[in-house]
Amino acid sequence: MTQHQNTGNGPALPGRRVFLRGAVAGTAAAGLGMSGAWAGSAAAAPGGFPDYRHLKPLLTPSQLKYNPTGEIIFPCIRGVYDRLSSPLGRYYLYYAPHDAPGGICLAYGDSLEGPFTEYPANPLVTNDWQPHYKVSHVSSPHVLWNEDVRELWLYFHGENHTTRLARSKDGITFTYDRTVLTKDMLPAGTNETSYARVFRHDLPARGARYVMLFMINNQSNHRDIGWGWSADGRVWSFAQQPLIRHSDVGVNNLSGPHLLTRGGSAYVVYHTGKENGGNMLISEVGNDFSRRAHLGVFYDSGSAAPENGRAASPSFGTDRGVPYMVYEAGERLAGSLAVARG
Repeated sequence: MTQHQNTGNGPALPGRRVFLRGAVAGTAAAGLGMSGAWAGSAAAAPGGFPDYRHLKPLLTPSQLKYNPTGEIIFPCIRGVYDRLSSPLGRYYLYYAPHDAPGGICLAYGDSLEGPFTEYPANPLVTNDWQPHYKVSHVSSPHVLWNEDVRELWLYFHGENHTTRLARSKDGITFTYDRTVLTKDMLPAGTNETSYARVFRHDLPARGARYVMLFMINNQSNHRDIGWGWSADGRVWSFAQQPLIRHSDVGVNNLSGPHLLTRGGSAYVVYHTGKENGGNMLISEVGNDFSRRAHLGVFYDSGSAAPENGRAASPSFGTDRGVPYMVYEAGERLAGSLAVARG
């Protein structure tokens, strides 16, 4: 499927690659290509995005062979069936424990509704990769399909103040590339720069083709959303002030940012701590990141299991034209990875 299927006589239908990049077209949000109870689902979320609704858990720590800490976080879903020569499944789901030793892990499946099968040789990347680093933990995998070189690029943190890049032709075996972000690239007093996600997004005025979103913490111990830009995804420049401050939306902490684009504008979806509702919020930043419009709740976490008042770290994809969101459900470091359908 191409990015947009359009005969010239009607609206464009969004392809998988649009959603993986974060672009959500209004026709899909209105339910085109869906069936049953979801066919009439309105684009009810702010910005005209789908109204995602929890469907079911996908991965639970207690059911995994590699389970050093009893917790997993930060899912990243990628369609690989039209990109890799012999994938294990149509979709690769990357995730990790957070606490030491962490470890970048993979599960695979043929539907975004599951089931997903744990890769038997997890973790793919460990906290000791000589001669490049030895740290207490590695976590928060974000995998980008780099069309220029036809590789899967893995961005991950370890420690919490350093983000690194590794590259792969098959999504399983990775080659270390470099450090791309550290706390020392931000103002003095910054002590965390982690949970980074990278997106293909043109910023012509900055000579950039990629954008990075990540979490910042400093001596105030209130977490904000930072951002950077790059021409090649390897060498980065970073804004010295947060893109979105916790105080902008009246909460204590923000994290897990994801970029979405729609209607010629760009939006950032991020989550709050459970003490401030545990929901995902959305802000419009504009196609050139110059706008700041805070639009409210993107996804309202449910009080019942498995969410238990917290939904976090979203990753977006489509399966045969239907939009999905894969995310953390439940208490931090005590939940599961779940899927919602739009």
